[in-house]
Amino acid sequence: MRFFRIPVFAFLLMAFPFLVRAAEPFRLTSPDFAQNGLIPSRFTCKGQNISPTLEIAGVPAGAQSLALIVDDHDAPSGTFTHWLVWNIPPETKKLPAGAHPGGALEGTNDFGTAGYSGPCPPSGTHHYIFTLYALKSSPSLSAGASREAFDQAMSGHALARTFLVGRYSKSGQ
Repeated sequence: MRFFRIPVFAFLLMAFPFLVRAAEPFRLTSPDFAQNGLIPSRFTCKGQNISPTLEIAGVPAGAQSLALIVDDHDAPSGTFTHWLVWNIPPETKKLPAGAHPGGALEGTNDFGTAGYSGPCPPSGTHHYIFTLYALKSSPSLSAGASREAFDQAMSGHALARTFLVGRYSKSGQ
């Protein structure tokens, strides 16, 4: 009997591939702009300055929380942080435009305020990198924490990360 179990199992997998489902990749997307696409001015300093809608999929098993960082690596002074958010529940599938993630905390960005501050480049086209982390713990930080404190609290706790990149220039190109 043992001899027949393996071929029967193999037949079932070939005949019914939905029985074995690969893990969905961890990803961050937005219906407001495509990967490497232009960020609409609504989400910038020239518009309403609200965060875009973000959609989350494939959070790895074992994640206890999610954290999000939005950076501009093209800033004249080096990396410029626009948003720090942590303790996002791992079951979160969507962050609506302009909404504070329920239960999450926000840190102080490089504009000196807590929360989201949208793209506002002095010149040229800049790339805004939305980095989402799946963490094996929840950082013990108070609201308004600095980027440095945030980085230290996250060190060694990431299970996975994913990126969404948007572009923006004040000229709209």
